[in-house]
Amino acid sequence: MTRIKLSDNGNSPFEKIIGHNQKVLSKWNDLEMVLFQETELDENLLEQIRRTIAFKNECEYCMVKGGKPSISKDERKISIACAFAELFATDHKSITNEHFEILKENFPENQISELCAFISFISASQRLGRIINLTEKYQTNAVTTINELNEKNNY
Repeated sequence: MTRIKLSDNGNSPFEKIIGHNQKVLSKWNDLEMVLFQETELDENLLEQIRRTIAFKNECEYCMVKGGKPSISKDERKISIACAFAELFATDHKSITNEHFEILKENFPENQISELCAFISFISASQRLGRIINLTEKYQTNAVTTINELNEKNNY
């Protein structure tokens, strides 16, 4: 059970948490759409970041949606972006100029800006889901379960 009732506004359980204020829900959805669809960043990169930080933020709803990240060794940019996202989710205050130098070797500054905004937005969303107790049972698009993740020693 979630810690607050789901509102009648929104299409998903996550949206129904925010839907208690329709203006916030509308703007949240607008920002989400821009970050996912009006970006220069690769769709797979964004999904692997979302998966990576879901496990750091311990958002069951997000963890079961896509499972663990799936990053090939030859996907350098995705590996770097996910490592940065993981550091952000774990200890954002430990991010240094050197981390940004690594990003600059692989991404132009406009993409670094988008990357940081995306990571911040997704992390905020996942932390909201976690504190409200939006568990796997609310995820209608799950590809796995928490039990399966635990059995595979992946979580």
